[in-house]
Amino acid sequence: MTQTFGYPRPQLERADWTCLNGQWDFALDPEASWMVPGDVTWNAQINVPFAPETAASGVADTGFYLACWYRRAFDAPQLQPNERLILHFGAVDYAATVWVNDQIVVRHEGGYTPFQADITRFLRPSGPQSVVVRVEDDPHDLAKPRGKQDWLLEPHSIWYPRTTGIWQTVWTERVPATAIKSVHWTSNLARWEIGLDATFDGVVRDPLRLRVKLSAHNMVLADDTYSVVGGQVHRQIALSDPGIDDYRNELLWSHMQPTLIQAELQLWGGRGELIDEVRSYTAIREIALQGDRFVLNGRPTQLRLVLDQGYWPETGITAPDDEALRRDVELAKAMGFNGVRKHQKIEDPRYLYWADTLGLLVWEEMPSAYRFTKQSVERLQREWIAALDRDMSHPCIIAWVPFNESWGVPNLPEIREQRHYVQALYHLTKTLDPTRPVIGNDGWESVATDIVGIHDYDDRPEQISARYHAENDMSRIFTRERPGGRLLTLEGHTHADQPIVLSEFGGIAFSDDPNATWGYSRSESAQTFADQYTALLEAVRSLKLLAGFCYTQFSDTYQESNGLLYADRRPKFPLEQIALATRGPLTKLQEMMERDWRERMMRVQQRQEAAHQDRADGHPEVG
Repeated sequence: MTQTFGYPRPQLERADWTCLNGQWDFALDPEASWMVPGDVTWNAQINVPFAPETAASGVADTGFYLACWYRRAFDAPQLQPNERLILHFGAVDYAATVWVNDQIVVRHEGGYTPFQADITRFLRPSGPQSVVVRVEDDPHDLAKPRGKQDWLLEPHSIWYPRTTGIWQTVWTERVPATAIKSVHWTSNLARWEIGLDATFDGVVRDPLRLRVKLSAHNMVLADDTYSVVGGQVHRQIALSDPGIDDYRNELLWSHMQPTLIQAELQLWGGRGELIDEVRSYTAIREIALQGDRFVLNGRPTQLRLVLDQGYWPETGITAPDDEALRRDVELAKAMGFNGVRKHQKIEDPRYLYWADTLGLLVWEEMPSAYRFTKQSVERLQREWIAALDRDMSHPCIIAWVPFNESWGVPNLPEIREQRHYVQALYHLTKTLDPTRPVIGNDGWESVATDIVGIHDYDDRPEQISARYHAENDMSRIFTRERPGGRLLTLEGHTHADQPIVLSEFGGIAFSDDPNATWGYSRSESAQTFADQYTALLEAVRSLKLLAGFCYTQFSDTYQESNGLLYADRRPKFPLEQIALATRGPLTKLQEMMERDWRERMMRVQQRQEAAHQDRADGHPEVG
């Protein structure tokens, strides 16, 4: 199959890069017995970046194996004396060792976050270069962040086939000796400012200056130059306040009007020479909680989320191509949702790019480990910090979720240390990103949170209405109601003054596939399914107690048949009917905004296609 993958790191984009996806030599190592590339018997090929468990990889082996190996040759560009070549991996599950030309260049642990290596000094003077990757991934290890990956041979209940090895894009880029390493953005709506944190690597020397140009709607918002001090630039960039609300609103990012601010960054040397140049983007938007409401840009907003696990039938947790990621964002919006809860997966940055571009709110959730040990704590904390660092500049992300349903902390009510762990990760997340709410443990047994997330799969609309009616005594909901058989809060924290989100409900199964049978309740026909969904959503939408909801789920996933879409993304009943049930009838103003959004998206698509063609003309993907 032919795949087109976009630029893998959309918020720090350079022109000179080469995609290494495609055919690699491959070998399974069931007992992890081979330790160096010379030991390996290369007896297969694999289509990177698809995991060997998937059909798209060409391997399609869903059995147990402790390790696997990858190898390919590639051509390095001719480097100038002041240039370097960086090898990047989007994500490799779980522990990777990488050799270039028989020399170890990097080791990395963590299946959902990126890593890289400067391979300049390992390159041969001429001819093809060799890269080899050894991946260790114990299928039975429950003390590592693994999300929905099953530890049994066959998928069961709500767990799915495993993901081993490379599952996101591999690529190289040519960078100068002194380069822009990272860019993080924040925004301050009250002060009308954009916050910039930039770091640099390589031979960082003085004097250096960073020019930052921000623009939107073909208008320059800022064009400033800052001195690099200690290898960093930390600045609050003041924008000219337009004063008039209509003009201010045009510059704000939201799910209905996803205005992005394009950023050009240039690193200049002391003699006036241009050293490095990257493109990025940011946005002006503000997330807040006011009493029991979620507030976006100063306006209370009902969260209409859908739980999205990010799996595809032939490709597993890797999207078939960039268009599939875009299509998932468009489908969520077409079904009337304004956001998604990405469940037990740190999603590919290209998905977040399309959510930023097309306007979709995202809850980001850490994949769970399932044992509480010193090792699992260290592993999860390390990878969660890396995920926050990778994704905190995306305006689409509106909440962080470190834990789900007490997974990895199974004895929260009885064991104080487990409660401390949840509280610690909540506060650590708030420390690293004070701009977004944190849901410490989504579902139940909350000990530290900004939003109370409740999982309740009662399929009776009348019972849901009665349970969460606004006139109910709040203490009764928190102390006596036990969805899933669990207390909603622990240690006397009632959280009665915080927003409440029904963050999992529904789960109605309907499928024409006899093997896809799992769900929390069941419909026997498409019409019955449509009726049940409509009645349930009408009940939930009317609950003034709730700041929002998240329906389970976006699409069927392996044996789970409780999606609004089949696994191949066909709707189970017409999208227009799903949208009407999800959000209710549109007002005239909302209809106008919908038309405006569609016109905007057509223009975005035209610009994206033109930009993609320009980049393809300059540096086509290979492999």
